[in-house]
Amino acid sequence: MFRLTRPLLQQALKKTTGITGLAVHPNPLPELVRTYESTLSVLSTIPQTSVYRQSAEALTKHKLDIVKGANGDVASVERRLDEGQIEESLDIAQDELRVAENMLEWKAWEPLEERPPAGQWEYFGNTSNPAS
Repeated sequence: MFRLTRPLLQQALKKTTGITGLAVHPNPLPELVRTYESTLSVLSTIPQTSVYRQSAEALTKHKLDIVKGANGDVASVERRLDEGQIEESLDIAQDELRVAENMLEWKAWEPLEERPPAGQWEYFGNTSNPAS
């Protein structure tokens, strides 16, 4: 009798995600760790005062802790992340990495080049104008 490793066992048991265009990943947890670490690396180059960096960094660190603390248990990670299947979590993580790279390129933390029209930032009773 032979012994299956977790990735091979997962692949042997799980033939499809049931989601069009989203294939079963053969070894998702290490890939998820790499993606989260890449995102944190990109975020570290954004100024610490950026609200985007603060929130994305906190969320990514939280998710990374969940994955690292699961000891290879995919079902536990799926349950604790609450994002659907592990492949969906990987897709979300890759999207966040792309957003972080774009935010770095766009320098979204810098002041606006032009003053916004009066009333643009007024919504739901908020009358503050962040561009002032």
